[in-house]
Amino acid sequence: MILTVTMNPSIDMAYALDHLKIDDVNRVSDVRKTAGGKGLNVTRVIHLMSQPVKATGVLGGNFGKFIEDQLDNDSIQHSFTHINQETRNSIAILHDGGKQTELLEAGPTLSGADAQAFQDHFDALLDETNLVTMSGSLPGGLAPSFYSELVAHAAQKGIKVLLDTSGASLAAAVKSEHKPFLIKPNDEELGNLLGEKVDRTDLPKLQQQLQDPRFDGIDWVVVSLGSKGAFAKHGNKFYQAAIPKINAVNPVGSGDSTIAGLAMALAQDKDDATVLKTAMTCGLLNTLEATTGFVNPDHFDEYFNQVTVIEK
Repeated sequence: MILTVTMNPSIDMAYALDHLKIDDVNRVSDVRKTAGGKGLNVTRVIHLMSQPVKATGVLGGNFGKFIEDQLDNDSIQHSFTHINQETRNSIAILHDGGKQTELLEAGPTLSGADAQAFQDHFDALLDETNLVTMSGSLPGGLAPSFYSELVAHAAQKGIKVLLDTSGASLAAAVKSEHKPFLIKPNDEELGNLLGEKVDRTDLPKLQQQLQDPRFDGIDWVVVSLGSKGAFAKHGNKFYQAAIPKINAVNPVGSGDSTIAGLAMALAQDKDDATVLKTAMTCGLLNTLEATTGFVNPDHFDEYFNQVTVIEK
């Protein structure tokens, strides 16, 4: 069972507009609302790919109930702890021929008791888990080290953690004693960790940067190259994964779908090339769908066979 952690879920609302008018009224007829937050996108993709998965995290209020109802409607297993606050909304405006403008609420502020309740719940869920993904921002009230503490709890039971976060939470995880098994920073996040500019078009330089001692103890580091695919480090090996050209419909959630692919392949102990091809295929399939964090498994083999992985 893969366990997905979403500490700051949201109702994800996507508004499609031909043109976004600033300082004016924009009427929207195409609205999609989904149980969201990065970790729930991961969950949905794994479920659509018919792999065992359970979602956990923290929910509250009517919005939290909406999310649980949506997961129930999709027959997705979940087990959340609950707080006396309202879960947040996130808005993505898709406009002007492929542009994307996002409005993201900060979300609730958790108490020390809320944090402890979730940690206890997480520990219990680990008994039925063989791999964990942790995705997205932390809600207010939690220290940047919170993910690192969860990683340490998983490590005590020999369970690998894939961490997809940014900022202080990512920095704390990289510096911690118990490191995540995999991280997936983009070029900006990687640059912030290293304190220097990262140019994802300069692969020799990127390969050198991924050998920085800060990443010692992290088995996998996967860096998105956008439409060019990804560049990855696994142990002492480096790989470039390339994807075919496609006509993207909705890029929102593609990074989460990539994490879903990584989780599925790693949970099944696949070889490095298969891990990366599965990840790239899931991310690519998401861009072909209007719904965020959604893939059509019927197209998986077709695109999987078009992804190439080269060891550098």
